Formats: sequence, C-alpha cells, structure tokens
Amino acid sequence: MLDEVKNLIVNAQAGDEKAADELVRRNIGLVRSAVRRFLGRGVSDEDLFQLGAMGLVKAIKRFDVSYNVEFSTYAVPMIIGEIRRFLRDDGIIKVSRSARERAAIIRRIRTEEGDCEIDHIAARLGISYEDAVFALEATTPPESMDKELFEGDGSRVRLGDMISDKDSEEERVTKIALNSAIEQLCERDRQIIELRYFKELTQSQVARILNIGQVQVSRLEKKIIANIREKIS
Repeated sequence: MLDEVKNLIVNAQAGDEKAADELVRRNIGLVRSAVRRFLGRGVSDEDLFQLGAMGLVKAIKRFDVSYNVEFSTYAVPMIIGEIRRFLRDDGIIKVSRSARERAAIIRRIRTEEGDCEIDHIAARLGISYEDAVFALEATTPPESMDKELFEGDGSRVRLGDMISDKDSEEERVTKIALNSAIEQLCERDRQIIELRYFKELTQSQVARILNIGQVQVSRLEKKIIANIREKIS
C-alpha cells in the first residue's frame, strides 16, 4: 500500500491528473475532519472545505517520497495550515502588525526572563490577557512533521512518530492540534508536560527536578492542561 501511494504521488507530481484525483479521494476524510475544528467562525462549511482541499492538493505537490512518514501524516498540517492562513490573513481574523510585534515581545520576555505567565506579561505591557493570547496564537505557524517535541535520556520524539497510520482522521487532526498547543508553551511548561506525561514522573519528582514545591507543580499543571484543552477544543 505504501509503495502504491508513493507511485501515485510521483505520477501526480509528473502531471497525471488521475493519480492526483485518486490521492484526493483517498485523503478527503482528513479534510472533513479538519474542517470540523473550524466551524462556527463566520466562514461557511463549503468555503472551509475548499480551503482544506487546497491544502491537500499542496501537500500532494510538495510531498517528498523520500520522507520517512506516511503521506497522510504530512498532509494534515498542510490542510490545517491552509485554513488557518485564510482565517488569519484573508478572513475574519486579521493579524495586524501590532499583534505581530506584541507576539515578538512576549516571546522575547519568555525566553530572556523565563516568565511563562501570559497574564503577568500582558499586565507589564499594558494589554489585556486576551490580546496577548491572540497575538501568540495568531502568529504561531503550523508545525513540521520532523519537529522534535522533546529530547531526553538520549531519545528524541518527532511529531510524525506520534501519529500512527492506523489512527482515524479525527485522531490525527487532534494530535496535530495537541502538538501545536504544546509547542506554544514556554520552556518550563513544556518541561512539566514532558516530565509528567511523556516520562510519567510524579509531581513530587518533577518538583525536585525543577527545584520548586509540589503544590506549585500541581497548580501549574492544572493551569497548563486547562490552557491546552482550550486551544484544542
């Protein structure tokens, strides 16, 4: 099956319209699953579907058959990215220059000062919490399948490795959204998620590693999980 898909991709990239149509037919379920995440945002279902289909076509054109990932795994972020780009740049959600500048300042503060609390940073900048969150989310690009999520104990975890070809279309799209939400966390918060859910350490063990109290780890973890759930809902 894998060789068959690769042959279809090679033929489609060479101009074979039948091969391209077959690839679209086989993967159109990914588009439908992605579209469901963006309903109710002032754009019609049909327009969202067309945008997702455009992302799928781009994935067919750009996919390198030497990639060590399934085509469907590569296509998902392309589909989501096409819809998000429209909502941000051409649709109802406009990303202004000021929002981009705010996002750059917030990321710099997070990096240089290690301050992960968006509400604290927003207060310092004299903007609302909502404006700060929007600036960060609206300027976060889709993630690459080859991006390393975490590194520790000599092992590396890639997004592509986390997504099985046996997953349903809905599960694949959910995993992409989950990774995107995790990647928007600051280094400390990502480390807490890594230690708690990837390395399965207790809150007390995490507290010792981070040199903070167990109660603080518990409070931070609840806040981080709530933040992630809000982003992927």
